[in-house]
Amino acid sequence: MKQITRLWRRALFIFGILAAILLTGTIGFVLIDHYTVFDAFYLTLVTITTVGYSEIGTLSQSGRVFNVGIIITGVLALLLAMGTLTQTVLELELSNYFEKRRAKRMIQKMENHFILCGYGRMGRGAARELAAAKAPFIIIDKNEEKVEMAMNLGFLAVQADCTRDETLREVGIDRALGVISTLGTDADNLFLVLSAKSLNPKLRVATRVSEEEAEAKMQRAGADVIYAPFSTAGARMSQSLLRPHVHEFLDFTTSTMGMDVRIEQVQVAEHSEFHLKSLGQAQLRRDLGVIVLAIRKINGEMQFNPPAEAPIVSGEHLIVMGPAEKLRQLEKLLTEDKR
Repeated sequence: MKQITRLWRRALFIFGILAAILLTGTIGFVLIDHYTVFDAFYLTLVTITTVGYSEIGTLSQSGRVFNVGIIITGVLALLLAMGTLTQTVLELELSNYFEKRRAKRMIQKMENHFILCGYGRMGRGAARELAAAKAPFIIIDKNEEKVEMAMNLGFLAVQADCTRDETLREVGIDRALGVISTLGTDADNLFLVLSAKSLNPKLRVATRVSEEEAEAKMQRAGADVIYAPFSTAGARMSQSLLRPHVHEFLDFTTSTMGMDVRIEQVQVAEHSEFHLKSLGQAQLRRDLGVIVLAIRKINGEMQFNPPAEAPIVSGEHLIVMGPAEKLRQLEKLLTEDKR
């Protein structure tokens, strides 16, 4: 986008110079040798383009001197125009070439990243959340304008068809942690889920559905998380009227309402110093100001509102709530190897 803007600015600059020369020549020939406006314009145009036509009428000595100036400035302006446009086109081509090479090198180095397919309204929201969590991710979209929009925000994005296996391989799906599919139709999302799971069965895939009957198909295809925006939005709207305080709390925990409070999951490392300590012994709330909302056991069981005597076991996940900085400190403590 910046290169296109620069091209337009240079083109307008050159056009302005040529227009000024044409205007000056037209006015000059009218005043000096009393040509008609059209004849004066035609003579100026023929002169600066060096096409070699004969003069329309006789030029006086002053007219010829003036014409010499028009020839010199006109030829220089045309040479400048051609040189500037050539330089700009080369810059665009080289910039695109090196930008693609840079993006390709960055993608080849990415590991444990997320692949965001589709940069529409839902995709932009997912990108903001991934960026806020400082998670590595890459955006894929077929629309050039959307890709440019993402790149202008500093995101890594490529213009391609994410339903193609070749595209998914190029963005390192074999090294990725997950795929977020926010394509426009259920058919495209279903096809992407099938492709992603076939290329990397361990991959976690989150997708959206528009029609209720598509949800069962997504589950059979292997989608781990299925989001139905219309039904979810309807449920939230009802909750906002039936249970306004609960709705306000949910908004608080998801959007933070301007406060630096988040809900995160933290996995306990194998050799963490907190292994087999109870929540009461760890004193996470007293020392860090974080609240343990739940513990996800290794077997998949979710223990909500765990008591103080609940043990912290390596491999399990703590679902915690607190200030972002404190959550980062907690993650460092729980994942630090004390061997």
